[in-house]
Amino acid sequence: MSTIVWVQSGDLSVFLGILAVTFVFGAIVGSFLNVCIHRLPHDMSVVLPASHCPACETPLRAFDNIPFVSFLALRGRCRSCNVKISWRYPLVEGLNGLAYVLDVVRFGLEPATLVYALLLSTLIVVTFIDLDHQIIPNEITFPGMPLGLIAAATVLPISWLDSLIGLLCGGGVLFFVVWISPYIFRREGMGMGDVKLLAMLGAFLGWKATLLTLLLGSFSGAVVGGGLMATKLIKHSEPIPFGPFLALGAVLALFFGGSLIEWYSGFFELADPLLR
Repeated sequence: MSTIVWVQSGDLSVFLGILAVTFVFGAIVGSFLNVCIHRLPHDMSVVLPASHCPACETPLRAFDNIPFVSFLALRGRCRSCNVKISWRYPLVEGLNGLAYVLDVVRFGLEPATLVYALLLSTLIVVTFIDLDHQIIPNEITFPGMPLGLIAAATVLPISWLDSLIGLLCGGGVLFFVVWISPYIFRREGMGMGDVKLLAMLGAFLGWKATLLTLLLGSFSGAVVGGGLMATKLIKHSEPIPFGPFLALGAVLALFFGGSLIEWYSGFFELADPLLR
């Protein structure tokens, strides 16, 4: 059921309650995402051992693992060794909770909403891993590709053919960039992890939204990278992870892609007489 239907039917209070529950659930899932962010780059299991302090390895008690509440109660420190707990833990929990709320607001209570929630959580994990280690684990992208194709064939508002073209188009475009970059710039432009990430996104979003994702990701990456180099926060030779910008482009394409593509098409229709 869409947001508009809920509001027009007079069930606004019920809908707000659903959003509150959605945020709490998203924050709880966000706690697990923190485990994935910490362990996947080190080829560690995300299931065993149970959550523990990275410093003293003391297992966390249940009441020390409540999103936001435990961090505030412990004042951002481990109960056992008093080592500071990174601000990233509540940040990831909050981001995932907010992402789930926006997902429900935008797409309503539909099966596709669950798929998009999984995709949004995946992008959060990818972003923080790539920022830390400049890698995008295959454990994320390889299962994501067939999952996107299956979702497109069942619950997503795109066809399986659109999904397949998106996968091939996304992966193919970036693979070409990776291949040609050493010949033009005499160094790698990006890694194969970015190729596989955009291929996975193509499976979930379809080919039009995938190209939009690449456009938005490239633009935001150029703006941020240019700003960092202009302010001398990084050197020109320092690599900048592209995964977070692809993730940002994908989120914008997911929530606003239809409107952006419609505006883009309409702009050129209006400009066509002037260009002749």
